[in-house]
Amino acid sequence: MKKEDLKERDAMGCRACGREERASEGYPCEVCGTFICIVCTFQGVSRCKECQAK
Repeated sequence: MKKEDLKERDAMGCRACGREERASEGYPCEVCGTFICIVCTFQGVSRCKECQAK
């Protein structure tokens, strides 16, 4: 693999809506700590889908 082929990605999938966002622009689920995107956080979402269902 060449150095030019390496590409870092700073993206994570939101566990509330599924949107892929930069990892630095989000917050953890208040129960389990998985990634919640900034858009969901602004909309008042503080738990991932799995924790919300419990």
